[in-house]
Amino acid sequence: MVTSLSRRALLRGQIRQELRILPPGLLRPVEEICDQCRACVDHCPQSIISMQFGIPALDFSSGGCDFCGQCREHCPHADVFFGAELTIPHKAQVQPHCLALNSVDCQSCRDHCPTDAIRFHPRVGGPWHPSVAEDDCTGCGLCIGHCPANAISISARSGSHVDAQP
Repeated sequence: MVTSLSRRALLRGQIRQELRILPPGLLRPVEEICDQCRACVDHCPQSIISMQFGIPALDFSSGGCDFCGQCREHCPHADVFFGAELTIPHKAQVQPHCLALNSVDCQSCRDHCPTDAIRFHPRVGGPWHPSVAEDDCTGCGLCIGHCPANAISISARSGSHVDAQP
């Protein structure tokens, strides 16, 4: 977890913890081993990997992960950092300020989900409501950058042990 803290936020008591999403297949990175060579950042075709506090992390605001494996392929310490599978132990989560949940017909997240994990269910008298099928969600983040209301977040998948980085 990363704590987002500004002086204004501190004085207003608005201290947020942001979840740091690691590249797919990345196992508990150790700062002493990562030499911050930025090979994973430079070789990501989606340009969604950045270095945060010396650790590579995903930023889904401009796109999503296609699980191409370029980050693992170009990492000089891939044998230490990466597991066998390219997976992300997180899932999408629809927030209360979603347009569809607030009587505006929007299904942008569903339209960009490659696994159809975001599904809309009919309701009487208004637009359909979204839900995320956890078993189908890969955590790729494509839905996040396409949401016009910034109402999709990412959360740890239930039952997963996610590395909380400072």
